[in-house]
Amino acid sequence: MDANGNLVGINTAIFTQSGGSIGIGFAMPVSTAKMVLEQIIKSGSVTRGWVGVELRPLTPALAESFKLASPEGVIIIGVLRSGPADKGGAKPGDVLLAIDGRPVASPQGVLDIVAGIEPGRTATLKVSRRGELADLQITVGRRPNPQGRME
Repeated sequence: MDANGNLVGINTAIFTQSGGSIGIGFAMPVSTAKMVLEQIIKSGSVTRGWVGVELRPLTPALAESFKLASPEGVIIIGVLRSGPADKGGAKPGDVLLAIDGRPVASPQGVLDIVAGIEPGRTATLKVSRRGELADLQITVGRRPNPQGRME
């Protein structure tokens, strides 16, 4: 809670060597908790959107090597074969600038945006490819679980 009594996050775990309450606490933002609660009430489970890309921050040095005016966006360094991004035309080396008009600044920001998109919905990814802007239409998939089955 903040100083005004507003809920800002919910504790999810604590790392402690003694087993007590002294250690490092982990929390999720209340907006994430609300989204999870609404999904559970609506469908009985939590579903995350997924597009199948591996991302890296776009540093000033990388932006210069790609001949970009500024280091905005993130670079796609890998695309899962036959995944949603691959089917939509994304390629390694594309610089992802925005998703559905929302600018992206970090790999985590991309994951947060995509996770909030309902699987099966089409999202527009604005990319820069060799200096040319393009809008890719990607049908967002369901994030596979670690065993490779869909959740």
